Amino acid sequence: MIELPVNDEIYLKQLQPLDAPALYQQLDVSRKHLRKFLPWVDYNTKEEHSLRFIEMMQRKAEEQEAVAFGIWYRNAFCGVIDIHSWDRELHIAEIGYWVGTAFQGKGIATAAAKAVISFAFKQLHLNKIEIRFVMQNERSGQIPIKLGFCKEGVLRSSAKLHGQLVDMVVMGILREDWPY
Repeated sequence: MIELPVNDEIYLKQLQPLDAPALYQQLDVSRKHLRKFLPWVDYNTKEEHSLRFIEMMQRKAEEQEAVAFGIWYRNAFCGVIDIHSWDRELHIAEIGYWVGTAFQGKGIATAAAKAVISFAFKQLHLNKIEIRFVMQNERSGQIPIKLGFCKEGVLRSSAKLHGQLVDMVVMGILREDWPY
């Protein structure tokens, strides 16, 4: 199990089956806000779904395809950040993140992303990290900007959100450009 200290208040811990209740509870209380930008929220309607997600991510971690971390703020579970779409030949992966409604606006997602990206470059020897987000999710889009990512483009009508096609912004950073 991987643990990444972030700062005095935040740490990341690779998700384990015992985290399913906390993950589901945080998702459920934040559902109204998160579903605006994350289509999978509507499909995670019970604790068992959170457990299945964790088990899937554990299998993917064993195959070096992905890894998911719980985000802990002052010892409270507050969200998830993961590395996914890991291409071992090109040494590229994406990261995704969400933080519960009560924990937003505290810099938690930015700090967690910084730690995960540093881990990906230093420990996993990745060469590039991408962050993709729904164009309307301006708050999420501020995180890669703060971390020095470059906007690489907009993928038009490339995702579905509640039955509607939406545009996705792609931002990326290379290991050689990572200042941390």
